[in-house]
Amino acid sequence: MCLRPRSPVDCRRPTGRRVPPGEFRQALVASESRTENQPTYRPLRGRLRDRRPTGQPAKVDLRDVFNAILYVNRTGIPWKYLPHDFPNHGTVYAYYAAWRDEGIFALLNYDLTGLARVKEGRKPEPTASVIDTQSVKTSTNVPVTSQGTDAAKKIVGRKRGILTDTLGLLLAVTVTAASLSENALGIRLLDQAKKTYPTIAKSWVDTGFKKTVVEHGAQLGIDVEVVDRNPGVRGFHVVKRRWVVERSIGWIMMHRRLARDYETLAASSEAMIHIASIDNLAKRITDETTPTWRGTY
Repeated sequence: MCLRPRSPVDCRRPTGRRVPPGEFRQALVASESRTENQPTYRPLRGRLRDRRPTGQPAKVDLRDVFNAILYVNRTGIPWKYLPHDFPNHGTVYAYYAAWRDEGIFALLNYDLTGLARVKEGRKPEPTASVIDTQSVKTSTNVPVTSQGTDAAKKIVGRKRGILTDTLGLLLAVTVTAASLSENALGIRLLDQAKKTYPTIAKSWVDTGFKKTVVEHGAQLGIDVEVVDRNPGVRGFHVVKRRWVVERSIGWIMMHRRLARDYETLAASSEAMIHIASIDNLAKRITDETTPTWRGTY
């Protein structure tokens, strides 16, 4: 069973070093062009496939490992319920945990975001962003210490904060207890985004973010603008700029692993959001979708 065509996504391995974005981007283009440019890609593939997380030689195809991670993310099944078509669930989780801890998913999301922006006729580095938060319920395995109560939405669980560009592509993410304020998440997201994308100079937020976020953004050189709803319109209506990040949250929720927070660690929750973004970016860049049997019988 294969959910994604062969690409450098399948060959990312924990190696103890970060591959420079430019070097990985060249490898990605070489692979997805499906030409005879494989020699450009093989050196990177060799460095990333030299060992397992334990340091021993790899015994499984990393394409299958990444396909299994995408399968869990999209379907929402527990790790041990992975179909037998994939490697053993313990092996898949070991690679997932290693890639999560080394920041591979965040780095890969960074590279693919740049490629997706270029394809849309934009510069790889964004200059504007949109911020929003979402409170979600948690499963029974989530530690009580990492949960909280969102008093406004009356939800016990965790709160996700995401920062996207004006296309809705994920630039930064943080997951905390639901009891934390929007200001706390907004400050974290601005710090994370400014560190990764120094070119960001503008950000739009909703009225849940107060003066603290605006002042912190000014210190970072980011003009944070609070976008108000139109008081003259009742019910649902599209709000300027804010609809972009709300649509991104909708994209994320299409991945059933994120319909509720099932992760013991907040870092795993952030990784699952990055994986959902990687899945969407891969489809966006290659103009390919997941194969389906629908309509064939």
